[in-house]
Amino acid sequence: MRALKGGVTTDRIFALVRELRRDVGIPMVFMTYANVIFSYGTERFISTCRDIGIDGLILPDLPFEEKEEFLPVCRRYGVELISLIAPTSENRIAMIAKEAEGFLYVVSSLGVTGTRSEITTDLSAIVRVIRQNTDIPCAIGFGISTPEQATRMAGIADGAIVGSAIIKLLEQYGKEAPRYVGEYVRRMKEAVSGM
Repeated sequence: MRALKGGVTTDRIFALVRELRRDVGIPMVFMTYANVIFSYGTERFISTCRDIGIDGLILPDLPFEEKEEFLPVCRRYGVELISLIAPTSENRIAMIAKEAEGFLYVVSSLGVTGTRSEITTDLSAIVRVIRQNTDIPCAIGFGISTPEQATRMAGIADGAIVGSAIIKLLEQYGKEAPRYVGEYVRRMKEAVSGM
């Protein structure tokens, strides 16, 4: 809601990535909803991703069984369609892992995104099934907000995904946020790198 109130549009995000790509060479992915792509036009959206240097797409509302809506277009333009594995995936984990590309996003717990004080899902068991079926990297997200949590997740998987904690810093500090976000990311990176 804050982004929409601030005038953010899909085209403005594309323009931001074009600008970032002048200096930033690390892989970048978009995490968005299927409706954003449908309303923009699937072919147009994904071809623009390729043109501006987006490496992959995470679509949390896209069931694995419906990925064919986007996969052929993603492959045509060389944009990886990142699969999610949730605690509810159960007997589907092996199948999803076998067909994964880019990396696997392992959802740490049920519910919506946001910081959590504790993560109780048996993530080691999920990652074990993933490792038996693919050597693609996997990272754990949803609720990771402290260096201690990041260290724990990186000990189980190949990395930790952090989103909501950074959004909270943006909300709290506004135009002063880059300094605080930079410090936060540095601490999180050190926590994961110390593994």
